[in-house]
Parts: sequence; structure tokens; C-alpha cells
Amino acid sequence: MSVDADVLLAGPRGRRLCLEYAVACAFRAETAQSRAAADTVWWAAGACETNGTTIVLRSSGDRTRYEPPIASPTDAAAALDAIDLAAPTSATLREALAASVQAAMYWQEPDGRDLLCATDDVQSALRRIAVLIAGSAAAEWWSDGVAGEDQWSVPWQGAGRPAGDLEAALRSWREATAADEARAAAERPSDPTARWSGQWWSIPPASLVRTTRALAGDGPAGLWFVEDSFGEDAAAATPVDVYPARVLEVCGPEDWARLCAQHPLDVTASRRHDWFRVTGRDGRWVMPDWAAVAAETDAVHLSVAGYLSTATRLIQVDGDRAAVLAGWNPDETFWFRGTSARPAGEQRWRRENDVWERVAD
Repeated sequence: MSVDADVLLAGPRGRRLCLEYAVACAFRAETAQSRAAADTVWWAAGACETNGTTIVLRSSGDRTRYEPPIASPTDAAAALDAIDLAAPTSATLREALAASVQAAMYWQEPDGRDLLCATDDVQSALRRIAVLIAGSAAAEWWSDGVAGEDQWSVPWQGAGRPAGDLEAALRSWREATAADEARAAAERPSDPTARWSGQWWSIPPASLVRTTRALAGDGPAGLWFVEDSFGEDAAAATPVDVYPARVLEVCGPEDWARLCAQHPLDVTASRRHDWFRVTGRDGRWVMPDWAAVAAETDAVHLSVAGYLSTATRLIQVDGDRAAVLAGWNPDETFWFRGTSARPAGEQRWRRENDVWERVAD
């Protein structure tokens, strides 16, 4: 089932994907016109982020003030309209998606490109790009559910939970989360603008098995699409046998809101400051109580479309409470039960110039 253009434009990550794709097309064209269009987008994004920039140049001992070009969202929209868009391929969409994921932040305000993408003029210009991407065969899998026969784990997703201790792991996670919330309520100011930070993620316990599907010969999606990456350049990917009897699919913001409403865990004090920065909202915050969710399902899967339309945005749960999907990666599945690793099938991968390549055995 193909992804819809409206889904790509619904959230910050989807809009950023479209912008990154267009700018990459401009650079690949290698013409003066395309480079000028990319430069206009760059200056407009900088203006959104800094409200103006002054660059000081030093030449032969003299200091010269340089006022950069002034570019507005309207200028950026016109520049995007002028870019010739190449037909999407698996590689070019993978590159644009990775750029959007790497730019996701929950501990500070959105950057200039995200702010630019949120303006009306640029959103209108992004529609042409979203329609092209949504109609691409390379994006068809973005709306798919979990790929039950092709799951892989990578080191930074965790080694996985030893068999039989799920209940203990969930109990320990809930107790630690409650303790962190209590400490935050006692020690941190209620002013959401105060410069405090802490736990900002809303993922299940890190000790659970986490997997993504393989991207044909490019290895697991978990190699390419990583929020808050530490920049690892080597990995050993392990195939995982899964038995998805009951998988909860998160395909968009409605699914995340429903999950938070059905199994709410209050995290207002511990997330208040970080989530205010990313959304601008002050109020009560909740995330799913994963111990309760685990009693009803075997796994939770976030589709690429669900990620692009949901991550780094405000999700209203009800009239009083809201949530943020934070720390997840596209196509990631957290398993409460129903997995077994196959270490004999381990593959080694290395990244060179931002491209992951398999290392010969």
C-alpha cells in the first residue's frame, strides 16, 4: 500500500523529507540555477532560525561586515518550484529519509529548516514534491506493517532481553519511570521555559528486542535511520525470527493518541521542558504505559508513514493531555514476546562516506 502525499505533509519529519529530497535534486543537477535555488532555501532557513545573520569576514587584517542575502519563506517556495525533480529511487529516498531522521530533536527548538517547512508558502511548494515521492514505487513499503519474515537487530538497538524476564523488565521500567517523574516534580521548576532537560523519549524499555526490516541489499533499515545517532561507522546486524501473533501498528498520530489515551502514564514533570521546546505547548503530558500495553499485544511497530506524520509534533490526546512520539525510528518494532535470534546469520557492515556497505565474511 503506497503512502499518501497528505501523510508526508502532515508532520515535521515528512515535510523535512520533501525539502531534503528537493535540495538534493538541486545539488545533483549541478547547474547555476539549481545551486542558486538551494542557496535561497539555505538562507531562508537560516533567517527562520536566527532572525537574521551577520557574518564577519577577515581579509588582510581588515574586518569587513558582510550582510548575507535576505530570503523569505516566499522566496524559498519559489526556489523549490524552480528545482527540476529527478524520479525517486530507493537510494535517493533513503538519503532524504535519513536526513530527516537525523534532524529530529526533542531537547531543543526546531531548527531553521523545520521552521521553514512549517510556513504556509513552503508547505504549498512541498506538495509537488510530496506527490512525486508518494507515487514512487520506492516508497510503497512506507505504509506497510511489520515484515514478519525479514527482521534484523543492530547493536545500538540493544542486545535484546533474555528469555523469560519480560515481566521483571517491564516492572523495573515502570518503577524507574515513576521515580524519575517524582524527582522531576520535586526538583524542577514548573515553568516550561526553564533551561532544564532530562528524559525526552517515549519508547518502550530499552532492554526489549528491537528490529527493522532489511532494505534489499542495503542491510537493515536500522543502520540508516537513527534518531540522535552517535555516528557509529561499524555494526554487526543479527537476523531475528519473529512470530507476530498480535502486533499493534502505529500508522499515524491518531494511533499514537489512542494508545496514550488507553494506557496513559503521566510524565508531565520529567518531559515538560523538553517537549515544550519541540512543540511550544505547556500542559499535561502522557506517554504509553508499556507494562499495560504488553498485556494486550506482542509487539508495537511504527511504520515509516507513521513516523513521518507523527514524530516531533504535538499529539493531542484529549482536552487536557498531549503526547509526543519521541526516540522511535522508522519501521522500528519493539517486541514484548515472540522472537528468537539467529547469531549464525550475523552480518558485518561498515559506513564509508555516509553509505553502509556489507563487509565480506
